[in-house]
Amino acid sequence: MITLYSTEGCHLCEMALELLQACTLSQELNIVDIAFDETLFSRYGVTIPVVRFEESELNWPFNSQELQSWLDKNGITHH
Repeated sequence: MITLYSTEGCHLCEMALELLQACTLSQELNIVDIAFDETLFSRYGVTIPVVRFEESELNWPFNSQELQSWLDKNGITHH
């Protein structure tokens, strides 16, 4: 499962979600709002949006090419 850490009203998070939705993912996408989790907020509060798969994380800023490369590297896309 791919996790997108974000929060409501985060313009960059919306951009990251659009980039993810444009990719052909082989995993389910789970969107987690960090605002309601103190641990996640302290960890990701200044770095969201962050995309996570297993132990690998991709921090903003990233473009579609960088995202695609990260997804490919982690084996989570269909071509």
